[in-house]
Amino acid sequence: EVHLVESGGGLAQAGGSLRLSCVASGFIFDDAGIGWFRQAPGKEREGVACITSDDRVVYTDSVKGRFTISFDNAKNTVYLQMNSLKPEDTAVYYCAADPGLTYYGTTYLLNDNLYDYWGRGTQVTVSS
Repeated sequence: EVHLVESGGGLAQAGGSLRLSCVASGFIFDDAGIGWFRQAPGKEREGVACITSDDRVVYTDSVKGRFTISFDNAKNTVYLQMNSLKPEDTAVYYCAADPGLTYYGTTYLLNDNLYDYWGRGTQVTVSS
């Protein structure tokens, strides 16, 4: 059984940094991908970043150059390093995983409909 557990959220000031972690227990990172999504109050969930087992990495435009996604095989953990945080980054951040994500084109990797497994989320609040 797959369990995704996020941690690392909290309160940061604009311009600050946070690092989110997601432990993917029971998930085999082979032909697979793990992504980070976020949902702000009153807004739809959006894809933030994704990393696949065939070494593709994608980011939504609003976080390019500020956020970095990485995967530690030994710990089966995905990280999202968030720098230069902005108030508009405030949201609940979710980790999601899919065992067949490598079969999709890069254009589709931030589509939340593709992901089978989801964590419960961690709140990130950025103050101005």
